[in-house]
Amino acid sequence: MDSCRGYPKTYRTVNLLDFLLKNKATLAVAESLTGGHLQAAITATPGISEVFEGGITAYSLHQKTHLLGVTKTHAKRVGCVSVQVAIEMARGAAILFGTTYGIGTTGFADTAPHRKFPYAYWAIYNLPSEKIIIFNETLGENLSRTQMQEKTAGDALAALIHHLS
Repeated sequence: MDSCRGYPKTYRTVNLLDFLLKNKATLAVAESLTGGHLQAAITATPGISEVFEGGITAYSLHQKTHLLGVTKTHAKRVGCVSVQVAIEMARGAAILFGTTYGIGTTGFADTAPHRKFPYAYWAIYNLPSEKIIIFNETLGENLSRTQMQEKTAGDALAALIHHLS
C-alpha cells in the first residue's frame, strides 16, 4: 500500500482540496475516536487552509453536548457511541465552524471484555441543506488502536471525496 502518514494514497487530501474548491465548499471536523488523526490527515496538504476551517477533539460527554450540541440523554445512554452521536457531532462541527460540511467520528478504538473488536461510527453532514450525506461504520478486527483511528479517518475522508467527485 502506498501511503502518506498511514493513510492510503487514494485518501490523500490533495484530492479533497481540489474537490472542495471545485464545489466552493468548506469543511470542519469533530473527532472522538480518531483523536486528531482526521485533522492530521486533512492538514497534511499545503493549501488546505483555503477550505478547512478547523476541528475539535471532544472526548467527554460534557464537551460533546456543550460544544457540539449532541443530545445528552441519548449520548449518555449509549456511552457516546452511536450513529446518532456521529451525525450530531458532524452537524455540530459544521455549525461551530460555519462550514458547508462537517465530519463526526465516535467509537471504540480498543477491544474490551464486552467488545470483540474495535468499531467506529462516522458521519458527514451538509449544513446548508441540513442533510446527512452519509453515515457508516468502520470495523477494526485485528487492528491496533492507532490503525483503527487511521482507518476510520481514511474511510470518512474517502467517503467525502467520493461524494464531492
